[in-house]
Amino acid sequence: MIDHTSLLNNKIVGLKPSGIRRFFDIANEMDDVISLSIGEPDFTTPWHVREEGIKSLRDGKTWYTPNSGFKTLRSEICRYMDRRFGVSYDSDSEVLVTVGGSEAIDLCMRCLINPGDEVLIVSPSFVCYEPICLMCGGVPVMLNTKAEDNFKLTPQALRAAITEKTKLLVLPYPNNPTGAVMTKHELEEICDIVKKHNILVMSDEIYGELTYTNEGHTCLSSIDGMKERSIIVSGFSKSYAMTGWRLGYALGPQRIIEAMTRLHQYAIMSAPTTAQYAAIEALKNGDEDILKMKKEYNQRRRYIIDSFNKMGLDCFEGLGAFYVFPCIKSTGLSSEDFCMKLLQSKRVAVVPGNAFGDCGEGFIRVSYSYSLDHIKEAVRRINEFLTEIEK
Repeated sequence: MIDHTSLLNNKIVGLKPSGIRRFFDIANEMDDVISLSIGEPDFTTPWHVREEGIKSLRDGKTWYTPNSGFKTLRSEICRYMDRRFGVSYDSDSEVLVTVGGSEAIDLCMRCLINPGDEVLIVSPSFVCYEPICLMCGGVPVMLNTKAEDNFKLTPQALRAAITEKTKLLVLPYPNNPTGAVMTKHELEEICDIVKKHNILVMSDEIYGELTYTNEGHTCLSSIDGMKERSIIVSGFSKSYAMTGWRLGYALGPQRIIEAMTRLHQYAIMSAPTTAQYAAIEALKNGDEDILKMKKEYNQRRRYIIDSFNKMGLDCFEGLGAFYVFPCIKSTGLSSEDFCMKLLQSKRVAVVPGNAFGDCGEGFIRVSYSYSLDHIKEAVRRINEFLTEIEK
């Protein structure tokens, strides 16, 4: 018998499975489960966007696209960035269309990180940053954020983590899993430190449109002096309810985008053709769709935060994305135990906070990307669960 494990890449063997998918997969095998575990919009892709995808198929437009994406799509992405966030990019040299935002993250890290480079990663945060860093031979340095700071990266924490080996800061705001956002002023304080130490920043702004503040989202590259040292990652999954279309993009300095495109060229070739046609329509005529979905998410956000606080689970007010991050330390259960017992006894699936980093222990991530009726029933069951474990 061949020992296939011994033949695998050691870095791959050492990777932990995603804590998000673990609970989703368990719940998927059970009946009558209400899941608040996956960041999947319950909205259907707007019909006018779907129609463009369908039309492209009917017209037989099923060929490869240019490696970097259709010129028209890249132009629309740049117009969108200028219109919504006041930052200008060259569609020929500073934008790359990718297979979801996830590919853009992977390409960015693989093109920037050399073995031994230190990568500062805000934690808790999305599950992919640390594993990709490790696969590149980088050294992940977790910047643990705290509830008392509203899970924002502080200048003090950033300064303390920087060494001569620091290459890249991963800045994921609005944040998954906490829902935290950073104001323009707070980002400017971080950027002053970044510029002083000559660090690059990968700013994951996939939830940028889902910011529930009067100020709205600040694109990192719009801050003075940051365009030349920022790689902006975003996409269509969250703001346009296009998760299954698998389309994202990266914006950044020409030389970095050129390198990412070269790697994309060999690893992927091009993003899905049908999705690109649909995305052009979304960018041209989808602003109202974003506002409609954002309004609904905000209503759910307020309801679910109030509900957890009334239950006695302290929940800070996240002002972005579509997640809340209530503290469950008062129950005496670990994050894993809480989620497993809740799933088994009440058929409600949420994600343990430690799936997003060790500092997430004592919290759970709950998505409100589901209908309000769905959320209300889940809240009722969670409240029942809390009453029962108190006895």
